[in-house]
Amino acid sequence: MTETTFILEVQPRIPARLRRLEELAGDLVYSWDRRVRALFARLDAELWRVCGHNPKVFLRRVSQQALDEAAQDRGYLEEYSRALSGYDSYTQAQARDEITARLDPQADLVAYFCAEYGLHESLPIYSGGLGILAGDHCKAASDLGLPFVAVGLLYRQGYFTQIIDGHGQQQAQYRPHQIDDLPVTLALDAGGVPLQVVVDLPGRAVSLHVWRAKVGHIDLYLLDSDLPDNSETDRALTYQLYGGDREWRMQQEIVLGIGGVRALRALGLRPTVWHINEGHATFQILERCREWVANGDKFQAALERVAANTVFTTHTPVAAGHDIFDAALFDHYFTAFAPGLGIGVEALRAYGQSPQNQGSFNMTSMALRGTRFHNGVSKIHGEVASGMERYIWPDIPPDENPITHVTNGVHASTFLAQEWSNLLDVRFADWRSSLTDCQYWDCLQEVPDHRFWSLRQELKTLLLQMVRRRVAVQHRRAGVADAQLRRITRHLADDNGDVLVLGFGRRFATYKRATLLFQDPARLARLLGDPQRPVLIMFAGKAHPSDKPGQELIRQIHEFSMRPEFIGRILLLENYDLNLARRLVSGVDVWLNNPVYPLEASGTSGMKAAMNGVLNLSVLDGWWAEGYDGTNGWGIVPHGSDFDPAYRDHEEASDLYDLLEHQVIPLYFERGGHSYSAEWVAMAKASMRTILPRFNAERQVLDYVEKLYGPARDHRRKIDAVDDGAAALAAWKKRVRACWSGVAFVASTSDVAPDLTRTLHFGDALEVRAALRLNGLGTDDVVVECLLGEDQEDGSFVVRERLHLEPGSTLPGGETSYVLALRPRRTGLQSYRIRAYPHHTLLAHPFELGCMCWL
Repeated sequence: MTETTFILEVQPRIPARLRRLEELAGDLVYSWDRRVRALFARLDAELWRVCGHNPKVFLRRVSQQALDEAAQDRGYLEEYSRALSGYDSYTQAQARDEITARLDPQADLVAYFCAEYGLHESLPIYSGGLGILAGDHCKAASDLGLPFVAVGLLYRQGYFTQIIDGHGQQQAQYRPHQIDDLPVTLALDAGGVPLQVVVDLPGRAVSLHVWRAKVGHIDLYLLDSDLPDNSETDRALTYQLYGGDREWRMQQEIVLGIGGVRALRALGLRPTVWHINEGHATFQILERCREWVANGDKFQAALERVAANTVFTTHTPVAAGHDIFDAALFDHYFTAFAPGLGIGVEALRAYGQSPQNQGSFNMTSMALRGTRFHNGVSKIHGEVASGMERYIWPDIPPDENPITHVTNGVHASTFLAQEWSNLLDVRFADWRSSLTDCQYWDCLQEVPDHRFWSLRQELKTLLLQMVRRRVAVQHRRAGVADAQLRRITRHLADDNGDVLVLGFGRRFATYKRATLLFQDPARLARLLGDPQRPVLIMFAGKAHPSDKPGQELIRQIHEFSMRPEFIGRILLLENYDLNLARRLVSGVDVWLNNPVYPLEASGTSGMKAAMNGVLNLSVLDGWWAEGYDGTNGWGIVPHGSDFDPAYRDHEEASDLYDLLEHQVIPLYFERGGHSYSAEWVAMAKASMRTILPRFNAERQVLDYVEKLYGPARDHRRKIDAVDDGAAALAAWKKRVRACWSGVAFVASTSDVAPDLTRTLHFGDALEVRAALRLNGLGTDDVVVECLLGEDQEDGSFVVRERLHLEPGSTLPGGETSYVLALRPRRTGLQSYRIRAYPHHTLLAHPFELGCMCWL
């Protein structure tokens, strides 16, 4: 007979003097307030580490003696009092002026939907960049006092724990967590009863609990299908992040989008702006339309009303990042839903059509058609997305279609190392209120170079200590002998701060080219193997369990790391998570990033590194194309998609080697008679000074408020202010689309020479005439525009002025004459072009319909 082990958790009683520790453990402010986290760590540092920095679990397991002693410890009580004072001041703060100038905290509310949130390792419902970005967005919204609520799913099993075995194979281990361990509480209805909402799936209704996570000033509501009322299959719907097959994904996204709207309604919340962060939550559009149809709207009018105040952010140009469902699967789940919209399922499915996936339902396509405000996550990505999604606006030049951009940012208080925060607190007390003031950060020049260098070395030592522990556990588990382990960890000694450390940490996907450094192993070995200038490279990241090429990258890196010429110089670290990320981005000297241009979209890890004085060495893609200025790091000029991939990789790897050999390594080790490299410090200061104020999450959220949230709120108000405004706009669009194929220019009667060139003296006017067949539309329905500008050598056309032609008489053939007295404001050779497009006062964007014709 086998023995049975029973587990008993004996919880301490929190002393009255420390009673608010439980309150602090229930507010994710601890994820960025180090004073709060320090209260727990000081009680028992080792237990704090073992508990995964989870305050809720820690308070259940810390010893009664530690609590009782702390309650009598004057030093601890002073620390406790200071942390509480800071926490209370934070929670009582009002919305910042930048917010109240654009939104009304008493009347407005932004509802933010995302499939994952990376706030802290104690709430493991994230997998990578999208989740961390969403978490930072929430934190910055709280800091600014933005009226904001977030919606997601409460996964019992977040992203996997990564084990790398002795052969370099990634092993995915799933460790479900208990709800009681998470910083969440059940949301209650007005009667104090746990809130439940229901979503309908084919043949059954699925009940959902709503959990609340407090994140400072804002709430994150998480939906959970693990209820006794549901079948075993349905209880598992919200079990795993990005798990299961396509049907599982479809059901999860119904829960998120449709269930999320119903949860907010049940909570009595009435958002004035809705933000869909990536396509997973797109079905919220359909649920909100269903509500308006039930209220008497036709579907097209409901869609106009819903789209008016909805923002959609797309995050990647990589096809695998866009959810596309087969027609049969979509029809199975929405045939019963479509009648509530007043249309058939085929008509509904058409809103998700894209040229590359005819007949399927593309969530990105639906999101673009069901929103009026859209953005990419960097300037380059905005341009790429505009080209990728141009089929939504087929006649519009991609650079003029409605997709704009808001470049990502990272939450400074989360990712700025504590050592930097301490130094800034001493020298610049108001730095936290100056995060977006670029001129303010010139103050970093006041930090003595030797102090700057020593702090950077201190952060590196802390990283080396963590890595040494993790590497030892990783390799001993794989059966590595002690002698070999000593060779692997030889550069990780506490006193080895003079090693140059390069870091590469991100998801292992092929387009990120983690192995670009290994294009020329012999040259790399020479660069890393100089005993007078030792260089160490750390790799960390996970590959999706279904991504075999990504897992092969991990295996290749492991293989290189175990070669005699690279052992101890290349380290592959397993289980990249927020805890390791915070230490890695602050402790390395150089952050590497070499994606295939233009697939990066944005990237944020390099921002975290830069604000800690780390120098970026990256392909000029994503955010780095905006951040690099020649003084704050190094940029690799990308070759683009016109080149053969093998040639492109070879050339860009050569550029990477050249930069390392001739600039990066010499600059770090050139001491000039000092104990540090003065030129390196100057560049590192430039990195912090230029990156921190421009690429932090506060700036990002303020950009959303100014460019998207405020305009979306205003646009919805504008439509609602007109009697039957949504219905009128929908009817007008239907009429214009029916007529537009017959709208065309038929003649130009301007006095232009046969070679289309004419001489004009400055101040004189050229009468420009155009005849337009309106095909049943009125002159109020169409704008005829003259673009005056200059042709460039590369074939592009730079617009200097946009002028409207005024409608005149009706010509004998039924066309309408349009005329403009063109007076150029500049001298020199210029060009002009004439075009026409639909116009209505209730359009959110002048080219919203995607219709245009040219003379």
